[in-house]
Amino acid sequence: MAHDIVFFLAPDDGAAAATRLRGPAPTLQTVTCRFIEPDSAIAEWDMYFEEPSVELPSLERLLDWPWPEWVTAPLNDGVEVFALPRRLTRALAGAGSTELEELAGRWTTRLRSADGDDMTDDDLLAVLQGVARLATLAVSTGGGLYSWSF
Repeated sequence: MAHDIVFFLAPDDGAAAATRLRGPAPTLQTVTCRFIEPDSAIAEWDMYFEEPSVELPSLERLLDWPWPEWVTAPLNDGVEVFALPRRLTRALAGAGSTELEELAGRWTTRLRSADGDDMTDDDLLAVLQGVARLATLAVSTGGGLYSWSF
């Protein structure tokens, strides 16, 4: 489980990869959260928009879903930088409040079933709303949406 996660905008994969050592610069617009797995969260969100449902898909279905790609090769230091799929970025940018609320509920259920009382204490709806705002900016500027985690 990642300790710190930062969702951020970058003009391209190269610029996102440059954040690997120190994380996104404080001057960038970001959304932070703690104690989640960013790759599984990204896959969960992507699955929701491709196959909308309030019901929680099975863990096997989630594991079979395409997962986000690294923009830097993973090393043994715990740092990961992922690119959110373009289709997910567009879906988040166009999502309404009801969709984000349903997704937050589904994501909370998944995390609670996996982590129990040890799940993040972040407001997951607020995280999704913040990432959706970043997605809107990514779509309007032609940049990409990424996650950095440690």
